[in-house]
Amino acid sequence: MTENILVAVAWPYANSRLHLGHVAGAYLPADIFARYHRMKGNRVLMLSGSDQHGTPVTIRAESEGKTPAEVADSYHQLFLEDFKKLGISWDLFTTTRTINHEQTAQEIFLKLLDKGYIYKQSVSQPWCDKCRRFLPDRYVEGVCPLCKSSNARGDQCEQCGKPMNPADLIGARCRACSTPPVYKESEHFFLKLSVFEQPLLEWVKSQPHWRANVQNFTKRYLQEGLHDRAITRDIDWGVPLPLPGYAGKRLYVWFEAVIGYLSASKEWSKQSGDSEAWRNFWDGKARSYYFIGKDNIPFHTIVWPSMLLGYGGLSLPYDVPANEFLTIEAQKFSKSRNLAVWVSDYFERYQADPLRYLLSANMPETSDTDFSWREFVRRNNDELVSTYGNLVQRVLTFAYTRFDGLVPDASEIDAASQVLLGKAQSAFDTVGKLIGECHFKEAIRVAMTLAQEANRYLDEKAPWKAIKENRQEAASSLYVSIAVITALKTILYPFIPFSSEKVHGYLGLSNSIENDVWKFIMPQSGTKLNRPEVLFVKLEENVIEEETDRMGLGAS
Repeated sequence: MTENILVAVAWPYANSRLHLGHVAGAYLPADIFARYHRMKGNRVLMLSGSDQHGTPVTIRAESEGKTPAEVADSYHQLFLEDFKKLGISWDLFTTTRTINHEQTAQEIFLKLLDKGYIYKQSVSQPWCDKCRRFLPDRYVEGVCPLCKSSNARGDQCEQCGKPMNPADLIGARCRACSTPPVYKESEHFFLKLSVFEQPLLEWVKSQPHWRANVQNFTKRYLQEGLHDRAITRDIDWGVPLPLPGYAGKRLYVWFEAVIGYLSASKEWSKQSGDSEAWRNFWDGKARSYYFIGKDNIPFHTIVWPSMLLGYGGLSLPYDVPANEFLTIEAQKFSKSRNLAVWVSDYFERYQADPLRYLLSANMPETSDTDFSWREFVRRNNDELVSTYGNLVQRVLTFAYTRFDGLVPDASEIDAASQVLLGKAQSAFDTVGKLIGECHFKEAIRVAMTLAQEANRYLDEKAPWKAIKENRQEAASSLYVSIAVITALKTILYPFIPFSSEKVHGYLGLSNSIENDVWKFIMPQSGTKLNRPEVLFVKLEENVIEEETDRMGLGAS
């Protein structure tokens, strides 16, 4: 039965370029998942956008002497370029600066206020006497009271992930001038998170399909007790409050940005020509998956569900398959130390699929995993080139040159061939189930195992030898091998779409692989093949040294 699947993906702050941690954490797993479900025949809505409000953008703008809008727009354009090269198949990638988003955020604010889930309160806010302004959360830095990290921010500690308020920090200081803030009264609006504590705890306990890290992380915060949090701030950049008398205040970005999933759904709906189509993905019958990094777990399992419960009539997340972090050469990502692989830099030298393959095979689903250039070269050469690429090249080149460029006719399928074809069918079932449950790392391992099995079969059948004595025997083994390649290009399509599209063309299939279905379809004998080309390029070992040197590291 056809399902409606909402693939909601983390909104990157429009203040910096994308790096591989972003790709492995949210964008690649979401794309794999969406591509699979489209092939299954499900209706998929995959969306996100650049988070253009908040202090990350204003901080960048101040440092560059630009307006926040200029900074946000420039990075949004870079995101679009990077996503296109990566093959991230958005139905919509928008921004939080659209009129549609502003209206949606304001409407949710007003409804929660009307229903009593938002209230006003005068609070003590950090004020910098030197800068002469109230300090938004990220303008206050200090020591985390929980893990003692020295660079915690006033909204969250990146080291341990704990959400916090500026007053929680030890040794708080103004980010701009390092002056310790003083506190002044300012009236703000608060979301009654505390009233949702028990409903959320019961809801979370009823999600056995969630990853253990997401379940445990969320339960821990709920059991510690939820506290009401301010949802406005003193700043002039962001979504205005839809109330008179609050011109100098904006909706807090942590409250406003998650509403983007709903506003983007409505924007897509209008663009599709049916302004009510978005409801099919929010009506309680659809399944919604939120692809994020682990630092965003509480905003998607506590804050956003609280807002949805308070608003009413909209479905809660079905799953939040948050990934852990990706380290770089066994070290934590660091912009200041240039310990990062930026997506735009990567594409100056390499293609998308080798990166997609490595990050899929090494995805940080249950623990932090490492990206190293040595592993990148090894997996490219040993697995993509020697295993899968070699299989495609050997089989299709031989069929093209010795069987008139046609898919050979198989007069008889022997027992060994039946076993291999059975493994191909089994791979469809297993890989599909694994992707559907968000186990991408294991899914691509199973797919590559099928390629290894096909290579062993080909070595045993040796059609290049058999053709000298029994042409039909060679034809039959080639047909079976082509059938497995046909299966592999479909099974691997969610992971490495660009090369799958090429193989699709080599097989003489005229339509795009995007029109494929998730099903093992045997090839038609006599189909005209196209001359195959090299599918993957072997990388030299010196790539390792060159790339680690670019980051100021020696090859390891």
